[in-house]
Amino acid sequence: MTFSLNTKIIYPDKENEIKNAIILLHGYGGDSNDISILSLNWKRFLPNTIFLCPDGHQQCPINPRGFQWFDLSKDDPIYILDESIKAEDKLKVFINEIKNEYNLNNSNICLSGFSQGCMMSISIGLTSNENFNCVVGFSGKIIDKTNLLKRITSKTKMLLIHGDLDVVVSSSYLLEAKDFLLRNNIDVETKLIKNCEHHIPIEASSIALNYIKKKFII
Repeated sequence: MTFSLNTKIIYPDKENEIKNAIILLHGYGGDSNDISILSLNWKRFLPNTIFLCPDGHQQCPINPRGFQWFDLSKDDPIYILDESIKAEDKLKVFINEIKNEYNLNNSNICLSGFSQGCMMSISIGLTSNENFNCVVGFSGKIIDKTNLLKRITSKTKMLLIHGDLDVVVSSSYLLEAKDFLLRNNIDVETKLIKNCEHHIPIEASSIALNYIKKKFII
C-alpha cells in the first residue's frame, strides 16, 4: 500500500508477526531517515514491532531537504495552532491507513516524536477516539494548552524526556506539560537528562525503550 505520507518502514524479521507499531515523527527540518535511527536501537528488543517514519507533509523553508509538520515562519500563535491542527488531521488519516493495512488498533500503537514531532504526538494522543498504547516524546511541548484542554477525548499514557541544556525548546516546557497532564488525570512520566541539549542521547533512547517494552505485547 502507498500511504498518504511518504514513509520509511522498518519491518520486523520475517519470522515475527506484526503485533505492534511505533510511529516515529521527526522534528522541524528533519525527515524520516534521521528519526528512523531510533529503530536501529530498538528493533532487536521489540521483535514483533513495525516502525513507520513518515516525512512531514510540508517542505521546511530553512532546510529544503527536510520537512515540517507545521510552519513556524510567522510569529503568530493562532497561525501556528491552526497549522498544527491541519497536521494532526493528516496524521490521523495516516494512522488509520496503518491500522487498516496491518490490522492494528490504537492499543497496539506507540506514537513517538522529537521536538515538533513530540508536539504532534502529544496532541494526537489526547484528541483521538481511543487511547493509544503510549506516547513517548523527546524535547517537545504542548503547543496550546488552552486549546488542547477543550479537545481532550482520550488519555493516552505518556513518557516525556527533555535535555536540561535545551535552548531550542526550553526544558521548562517539560514541567509545564507534566503539570497540565496530571491536572487532567493523564498518566505521565518525565525524565530530565543532565548536560543534554536539543537531541536524543543514548540515555534517553534507552529510557524510552524500557518504557515501551513494559507497554507492548512482545
